[in-house]
Amino acid sequence: MEAAAEGLWGLADHHEKKGEIGKAVKCLEAICQSQVSFLPIVEVKTRLRISTLLLKHSHNVNHAKSHLERCQLLLKSIPSCFELKCRAYSLLSQCYHLVGAIPSQKQILNKGLTLAASSAEGFSAKLWFCNFNSQLANALIIEGDYQGSISALESGYNCASEMFYTELQMFFATSILHVHLMQWDDVNLVERAVNKCNEVWESIQPEKRQQCIGLLFYNELLHIFYLLRICDYKNAAQHVEKLDVAMKADMQQMRHIQELTKELNALNLSLSRSDLHYRDRSALSEKQAQLEEQLSNITGLSSAGKETLEPAYFGNVKRAWGDKLELAPPPIDGEWLPKSAVYCTLHLEVIIVLQMKGSFNDVPRFITEIIVSCADELVKLGINDGVREVDLQHSAIWMAGVYLMLLMQFLENKVAVELTRSEFVEAQEALVQMRNWFIRFPTILQACESIIEMLRGQYAHSVGSYSEATFHFIEAAKLTQSKSMQAMCQVYAAVSYICIGGPESSAQAFDLIGPVYRVMDSFVGVREKTSVLFAYGFLLMRQENLQDARVRLATGLQIAHTHLGNLQLVSQYLTILGNLALALHDTGQAREILRSALTLAKKLYDIPTQVWVLSNLTALYQQLGENGNEMENVEFQNKKMEELQKRLDDARSSIHHIELIDKTKIEVHQLHELDIKRAMDGPSSMRVNLDIPESVGLSTPAPTQSSRLIDLDIGRRGKRRI
Repeated sequence: MEAAAEGLWGLADHHEKKGEIGKAVKCLEAICQSQVSFLPIVEVKTRLRISTLLLKHSHNVNHAKSHLERCQLLLKSIPSCFELKCRAYSLLSQCYHLVGAIPSQKQILNKGLTLAASSAEGFSAKLWFCNFNSQLANALIIEGDYQGSISALESGYNCASEMFYTELQMFFATSILHVHLMQWDDVNLVERAVNKCNEVWESIQPEKRQQCIGLLFYNELLHIFYLLRICDYKNAAQHVEKLDVAMKADMQQMRHIQELTKELNALNLSLSRSDLHYRDRSALSEKQAQLEEQLSNITGLSSAGKETLEPAYFGNVKRAWGDKLELAPPPIDGEWLPKSAVYCTLHLEVIIVLQMKGSFNDVPRFITEIIVSCADELVKLGINDGVREVDLQHSAIWMAGVYLMLLMQFLENKVAVELTRSEFVEAQEALVQMRNWFIRFPTILQACESIIEMLRGQYAHSVGSYSEATFHFIEAAKLTQSKSMQAMCQVYAAVSYICIGGPESSAQAFDLIGPVYRVMDSFVGVREKTSVLFAYGFLLMRQENLQDARVRLATGLQIAHTHLGNLQLVSQYLTILGNLALALHDTGQAREILRSALTLAKKLYDIPTQVWVLSNLTALYQQLGENGNEMENVEFQNKKMEELQKRLDDARSSIHHIELIDKTKIEVHQLHELDIKRAMDGPSSMRVNLDIPESVGLSTPAPTQSSRLIDLDIGRRGKRRI
């Protein structure tokens, strides 16, 4: 009977290579369903193979799980077979992960850890011990057990150290940093984790480092998230540039591989001809061997490919070798995200850095291209127009969540950039897209609800609807558990109240600013501090407390210039300080400051701030009696006012304008209890605030602060001075 089993295994191999997965599975299931009994080990190997095929090529996780549970029962009666037992435990753990059965996953992983720890298999046992600890850490993260996750990863790290396996040590060191970034209880612990990654990375031999491209991306992106969180944009930009170079080099290599593969396939087709002359066949065979050797040297794989029972990825999207960024050796083969998602995440960081530098020329086009790329990935997961959350295959929820969250963050940045450039209609369209995606996937994108409300507030503020803006900012603060997000929304609402004007609005602004101002030094980084200092200084100026206002604003400007590098915020600081200098009759300083502010506003294509600066310059020239400069300035000011007014009129005449600024929350279809369980039970770790790109399983870098803090007196700028 063993010969029959081997024959069916070979036939299944043949069908798999031809892409006929259904036929391959039927061949293997014939063994399991046979009336005649096979040896238990034959049945175990067959069921393992079926499970692997189902996990790689289908969403049929429950079917794979049933085969693996049967494997587990059969293996209990077999005293040895260490490798098969470990493979069964590992695959079954991933099945439980995909169906959201985390308690069962932890139970099976603990069995695997016990087996690996008691085994005399040496190096292989240690690798499996690392595998199980890695998966256990992931399961514990889903339950929010950060300390348990770190303990599991530290066990894996210690095991890798005993093996003197530096690449594996790096895998666990970066994973520990990842968890610390998610938890962020103590900045010193995070910093130590960062330093540990640097230490281990430097201990890897340079030639080996070049082969660890997955670890390179993982490590560098985690460093970027850390640096963005602490507002060290200068060093973050250096890491972004380093990864951008690595990404372009990898893409170039992949193109070369595709060309070689295409040439090899054409050559194989020629060799399949039966009428080929012997001499021609010999020449083609020699060429075939050369091409296969070239491919092998580049990819590190044989011409037969890399065979393993481990699916090595989550989400059940079949991907070729080149689409993976592996983090660790078999049997771990861990990958953080698919290569396309990693590249999208890097593009997101590039966009953040470009915004901080004020390089807005190509950002909108770049964002649009990446949004299309994310949408294409979602289509591959079966998410077409009309597909909603409850329509998703359970096993696709996690991967769908990754791309949906990335898509939402690109749209968020698009809204911010377009508002800065006074492209209000473009901002509307991106914001409407965000709203529509949220309505279709409210559970997966739950963390985005507060972001959407905040952006509605920024849009309303930008078009001069200050009362509506305050409503949306306050709603956004209610919808998030992030202290940072709450603080920023309170500051935004306060600025809108100041723009409304009047004693009552000023009092409401002060009530919002006060609590944030008192704790501004408790936040990680200086984003909240620079924002609240700006709002407080602005309020004091409106209340004609000019000297105190100047102190607050000067302090905030210095911090923003030194640490944030946010040119838009610096531009607005300069504008308001120029206005203050003008009010204090310090015309020399006012001229210098306002000219700098105008230069920055022009660089950012920020028309409202340009108009604001120009109105102040007009007042300055009036004070100095410089009639020529005043006339020239007024002409330019009127031109900009007309341009701004046209854009505002276009925005207000849009069908989306009223629904976006309206003082109502977004209504979503309430899922039935069964639907909610189906959507939430899965491996979706979306219970996070949007503080670092959380789409990638992190408690992410802070939302970009490219959005405007103030858009003063839109439509009235020429009529009143501050």
